[in-house]
Amino acid sequence: MAILRDIMTQDLSTVDSGATLKEAASLMREQDIGNVLVMDGQTLRGILTDRDIVVRAVAYGHDLGSPVTDYATGDVLTLDAGTAVEEAARTMSDRQVRRVPVTEGDRVVGIVSLADLAVRASSEEGAAALEGISQPTV
Repeated sequence: MAILRDIMTQDLSTVDSGATLKEAASLMREQDIGNVLVMDGQTLRGILTDRDIVVRAVAYGHDLGSPVTDYATGDVLTLDAGTAVEEAARTMSDRQVRRVPVTEGDRVVGIVSLADLAVRASSEEGAAALEGISQPTV
């Protein structure tokens, strides 16, 4: 049985909680990624996606010099590195999330995305996650 440690991305892209939206967007562009973790040292404060920047800030004409903490999703769902991929897929489906930071103790050690589940996990587990997360909420 695969666990998150087996499929997670370990190369984390992070910004300090004092970073601006422009800094975060520039990092996303440079690294060709769609999200960054917002950190205070080793402590996870939130996750900011390209969609958060567009929908929560740009669409309202907000200043791109604003701090990322004003737009990042706080109280982020995390999963332990030893969590079974099938359980992670169920949890992500239930919570309708596409990315989840992976932890060992209090430390963020990776991130797992819907794509990780779909590509790296068994096809059945990946398909279950994709189907559940892609369903419109009613």
